[in-house]
Amino acid sequence: MLGIDTSKATLQCALRDPISRSLLWEASFSNTPAGVSLLLNKAPAEAPWVIEPTGRYSTGVVVQAQQAGRCVLLAPPRKAKSFLASLQSRAKTDKLDSKGLALYGLSQPLAPYPVKEAAVETIDQLLSARKGLSNSVSRLQLQARELPQAKDVLQAAISDLKTRIRVLDKQLAHSTAQEPKMAAAKQMRRVPGIGAVTATAATSRLTAKGFAHPDQFVAYIGLDIDIRQSGNKKGTRGLTHQGDAELRRLLYCCAQSSLRAKNSPFKAQYDRELAKGLSSTAALCSVARKMAKLCWSLHKHNAVYDPDRVYQAPKRSDKEPDTTN
Repeated sequence: MLGIDTSKATLQCALRDPISRSLLWEASFSNTPAGVSLLLNKAPAEAPWVIEPTGRYSTGVVVQAQQAGRCVLLAPPRKAKSFLASLQSRAKTDKLDSKGLALYGLSQPLAPYPVKEAAVETIDQLLSARKGLSNSVSRLQLQARELPQAKDVLQAAISDLKTRIRVLDKQLAHSTAQEPKMAAAKQMRRVPGIGAVTATAATSRLTAKGFAHPDQFVAYIGLDIDIRQSGNKKGTRGLTHQGDAELRRLLYCCAQSSLRAKNSPFKAQYDRELAKGLSSTAALCSVARKMAKLCWSLHKHNAVYDPDRVYQAPKRSDKEPDTTN
């Protein structure tokens, strides 16, 4: 098992024996196509590679390795971090992480490392660019209120950025319409409160990750509930706030918009959550969680949005958990 800690410049690698789990060798390679080629020559062809996702720094390695016929496994960041922390508490280095990742790959079954198709990667990069432009507009608008003497200059910059965002939105709409795997975005846009950006972002994540269950998608967004209690201590309940923070923010905003939308099926749920004693924020999070599950269903089953079926319990086996709340 080959554990690889990826960074912008280097690939720190450690190979472990699958039986004894002892370290066979460790080495460092440059994170370039030439460096990956050297690694391919050195690493046994039968040894799987275990890699944590680090954006474009790991994607190039994974693509080149998969094209060479190697098995590349995904180390989920949260679980891998906990595993590595259990091995060493006093130090954290690339060498220690690579050795720990190899051991992690031998300790439990891991899923293959997913690689986005080019069209989906393009959409994701456009979404990231839009997020950056939108954040810049928000910051400049705050400055315009705080700096009245510079208001004209800042307003001109804000206007320019908004124009660029509109151009980017057209690119996103075109790219989404052209990609068959993004077809669910059209149905998501029919859901009261969900706009084009959220529909595109949700479909992109669902396409890339391939969640088998709606609860997995909810957990990925960080809208799942974290419960901390022990013995007589009841503890607290709240969102985990893990995973994709931007998509979590978008769905929360969609939940707010759904309450103002005509014929929204989510208003009744919001009122029920308030009647239970939940705060407005908690009730909105509950609605956002339901919207996330609806997005998963529309994508997974290639379904058509039907407001009468949003809260209809799906047919399920005795072993399958109820996820209609």
